[in-house]
Amino acid sequence: MTVKLTNALTLFFSLLVEAMPFLLLGVLLSSLLLLFVDERRLIAVMPKHPLAGALAGSLAGFLFPVCECGNVPVARRLLMQGAPSSMAVGFLLAAPTVNPIVFWATWTAFRDQPEIVFLRILFSLTIAVIVGWTFSQQVDLRPMMQPSVARLMPTPVPPSQVGQSALLQSGTFLLDAAGQPIRLDNLVVAGGTVISRPFPERLQLMIDNVTQEFRELGGMLVIGSAIASMVQVFVPREIILSLGQGPITSILAMMALAWVVSICSTVDSFFALAFASTFTSGSLLAFLVFGPMIDLKNIGLLLTVFRGRTILYLFMLAGQLTFLFSLVMNLYIS
Repeated sequence: MTVKLTNALTLFFSLLVEAMPFLLLGVLLSSLLLLFVDERRLIAVMPKHPLAGALAGSLAGFLFPVCECGNVPVARRLLMQGAPSSMAVGFLLAAPTVNPIVFWATWTAFRDQPEIVFLRILFSLTIAVIVGWTFSQQVDLRPMMQPSVARLMPTPVPPSQVGQSALLQSGTFLLDAAGQPIRLDNLVVAGGTVISRPFPERLQLMIDNVTQEFRELGGMLVIGSAIASMVQVFVPREIILSLGQGPITSILAMMALAWVVSICSTVDSFFALAFASTFTSGSLLAFLVFGPMIDLKNIGLLLTVFRGRTILYLFMLAGQLTFLFSLVMNLYIS
């Protein structure tokens, strides 16, 4: 028992050391959006069609190459600033995989199997677009969000009015005490006069926002990493690996392994490479596609944005689509 607890503690710190830099990167990018990006212009240039918006959001990972720990604060910021749900959900699911860093890492691991590299990107992108488009059918996403996030989301407006509503303001900052947003851009009312907020003050607000979000999301990451490490140590991995021989059971086994192991998307391809000689190509893709979208470590972070029922929807949709695409890979492509 002592050895298992030691191993669990080692895995726990390994997950934190691996994930924390990417979480910090995501929080920094999220806060930089407040300082340098005018959300009104960003939303205005987004395609109005939900399907096109989901595709645009899914491809945004090339602009914001964050891991599955760092994509949550960026997606949360986009939702709070009035971004279309299809865009935000598409980014949430695709950004950890559809970005140049992960593409390079996957190519390095599977250079002898280039179909794994390109199909990983294609499957991830397709699933993110489908799920993002599905969520766009919910006109008002606020009932599916955590109350602290829903309070700061603007009221949905018709597509014809997007870019005209006063609710689509640039740069808000979540206060610690009252939980009320204040403007971070250069419009400040002082004595009834609109003046320009000094850049040092805006920069300080951005730093305060980084501290707040990192404390909130980091706490959930610690809890998720602790659960993931305990499951890895106390649930015999042989139980999962023994199911990995058939075209169906191998996919289910690797999806379960991806959910439990919770490896960062920038290094999971090297973990999957260890199973390349014993597992089907479809099951390897299932591991590489499903893990970065929904894993045990990431659920805690998702709970800071979505209600539990919403995460279940994400889990079921992403899981079913991953299984379907991987099964097609096993039966018709391999």
